[in-house]
Order: sequence, then structure tokens, then C-alpha cells
Amino acid sequence: MLKNLHPLLNADVLYALRAMGHGDELVLCDANFPADSVARQTVLGKVLRIDGVGTTEAARAILSVLPLDNAVEQPVRRMEIMGEPATIPPVQQELQQEVNQAEGRARPLGSIERFAFYEAAKKAYCVIATGERRFYGCFLLKKGVLPPEA
Repeated sequence: MLKNLHPLLNADVLYALRAMGHGDELVLCDANFPADSVARQTVLGKVLRIDGVGTTEAARAILSVLPLDNAVEQPVRRMEIMGEPATIPPVQQELQQEVNQAEGRARPLGSIERFAFYEAAKKAYCVIATGERRFYGCFLLKKGVLPPEA
């Protein structure tokens, strides 16, 4: 254990979050997402895991250390439900709350069609798989920067 770090952030996840640069994206996905096969095509090349929790809890841990990109309007995008792109299920509503809490303001989630999400995921820095069992618990998060200390 380390002080001031969320206990869900294991060494592999911390390495990836630290290694990412401004504008790099990570995939935070549910248990049904093809995490391993997609992760093989990412920059990191292997799937990372935060097991035993859903995407809400994993996002809380990740957002405790990861700055979101302020240079884009929607630094977090959700996978759209097939045939119902405007529907936002509870798992996505919960993630929206985590983003707003971490940012201290409203940062509306963007959305991306399911198959376009898969293509974007292959270009991400890494894939972090969770134990989320609810459908459409898949998100892309874009890393931002930390400003210089005054």
C-alpha cells in the first residue's frame, strides 16, 4: 500500500497512467468488451485489469490521479447503445457523476457509436478491464496536463 493512492490502482495501471502523455486515451471497459484482443492492438499491447469492481469504482480510482484533457470539449466518451444512441443507461449516468466530481464541474460525456468505439479503442494507449457486468459500461478517457505549480 502507498499513501494517498487509491487502493484499486495496481502497479501496472499506475505505470500506464504515468506513461501516457497529453491527448493519449485509455479504454475503461466492462466485462463483455473484447479487452484482450483489442488491447493487443493498443500502444501498451496488453490488457490491464482492475478486477472485482465495476467501471464506476474503477473510474473513481483512475480519476483520482488522471487529469482529463481541457483542450477538448468532451474528454470522456461513452459507447452508444445500438439503435438507441441518445439513451444513457445507469452505468453511464454513474460515470458522468464520477467525472463531474473529479473535475469539480460538469463535463458532459461525449458519445461514440459501438463499432466506431472499437476502432478508436484499438488506437488507445491502453485498455483497462473491470468486472462491470452491466452492458455499455465502456468509455474512452483522454489524458490532459497538470499546470505548473505557482
